[in-house]
Amino acid sequence: MNMLENIKQRVIREAEYIVKEESTIRKCASVFKVSKSTVHNDLSKRLEKVDHELYLKVRDIIETNKKLRHIRGGIATKEKYKELRHEKEES
Repeated sequence: MNMLENIKQRVIREAEYIVKEESTIRKCASVFKVSKSTVHNDLSKRLEKVDHELYLKVRDIIETNKKLRHIRGGIATKEKYKELRHEKEES
């Protein structure tokens, strides 16, 4: 199996994972032990050439994640400061 075939298989596995789990690029990168940049390039450039139908599904999930990103960030920040306040009150 040559390197191009390895990359193609990785792209398909990442895309199938994103669709199955409705995952984020960050989570996918962590699972496959590659950088977020690699996953982003795989899914936004390479996948379209490999499997256009799968690319469309992944693109929709990524767009949804982008729309929800600011909400997730706000929730995480709120929880962080809530935890810090709780720790301060205990000490």
